[in-house]
Amino acid sequence: MVTEERSASSTPPGAGRDDGSPVRIGALVPLTRPGWVGAGEHLLAGLELAVREVNAEGGICGRPLELVVRDTAADPDRATAAVDELADLGVAALAGEYHSVVARSVATRADALGLPYLCSSAVLDTLTDRPTDWVARLSPPQSLGWRTYADFLVGAGHSRVAVATQPSVYWAAGTRILQDHLTARGGSVVEIDLSEKSPADLCDQLADQRATVLLLLVGHPEPAVPIVTSVRRDPRLADLLIGAPAGQPELAEWETLLADDGAAVPFLRYLPQRLTPLGTRVESALRERLGGTPSFVAFEGYDTVAVLADVLRACGTDRARAAGAWPDVAVDGTRGRINFSREPGIGVWQWAGPPIQVVDRAPEERTRFRVLHAG
Repeated sequence: MVTEERSASSTPPGAGRDDGSPVRIGALVPLTRPGWVGAGEHLLAGLELAVREVNAEGGICGRPLELVVRDTAADPDRATAAVDELADLGVAALAGEYHSVVARSVATRADALGLPYLCSSAVLDTLTDRPTDWVARLSPPQSLGWRTYADFLVGAGHSRVAVATQPSVYWAAGTRILQDHLTARGGSVVEIDLSEKSPADLCDQLADQRATVLLLLVGHPEPAVPIVTSVRRDPRLADLLIGAPAGQPELAEWETLLADDGAAVPFLRYLPQRLTPLGTRVESALRERLGGTPSFVAFEGYDTVAVLADVLRACGTDRARAAGAWPDVAVDGTRGRINFSREPGIGVWQWAGPPIQVVDRAPEERTRFRVLHAG
């Protein structure tokens, strides 16, 4: 929990109001296309479950906690406008977002406005162009997660890697991380720009290059799904490993659209080998709410509210005090104990201990995930 020295009679600004008005958190999630709607729904489910539990335990010093939800639709401009609107509405803090490029816009605007923002699920290292005390993050930075994925590839004996990409700051950053890490270990990485290539063209190029791995640094479901289908149908590529470090196979939509073709595609997942006791209870509640297995994104949503509630209980709705509390956070989350620190090259307060796994869907039981590597 956040600790703070103050006299027994002192009260955090805004927290001691007895008028019953809610303490509001702005929640930013992708709920419509072209955003990844499945990820947004899981993120929101985790956020909402945690808010209900906080309120069942008395809220924020007797005041109810309330989410004010805005759909980003994976649009940075739309997200920036939502931050302005939420700031004007008087929210105490911002939470959420899945897409890294969108989260970067949110973080940049939150920093400019002086509004605390806890990023739930976006991994782009450079969320802000300058160091800031207004922003903290739960998910691991891309450089850490994707280096872990590269370690998995090296350990599995893969040295000739093809990367299918689309234009994006996020995909470009991922490609650089993979290139730097794999080439330093004797591997090679070939980048294939999909801007003017069909899945059939991609298959021809893969066959010519004799790559042993194809990594999908592309959107989902388009063009990821037709690419997987084409590769699986091409006998020249029967031994090719398909990978998706960004986590596209995590949600049920992947299995629904690809069936057997979607199995054995390793991806990054931010869960531990064992959930905490809180995590086990939350998993059951999320499973009932979602009608299926909750993704790591849902746990990130829950942990986001758990941290913000702890901060707001200690600091009230004073935004500056809340932002100043990141280094004092010590919260038992669903996936481990959460503390924030400054990490080299990362301009925001970062949870240094998020769990990282490389997993895939088991071919013989596609709803079961196999842990292939742990960071």
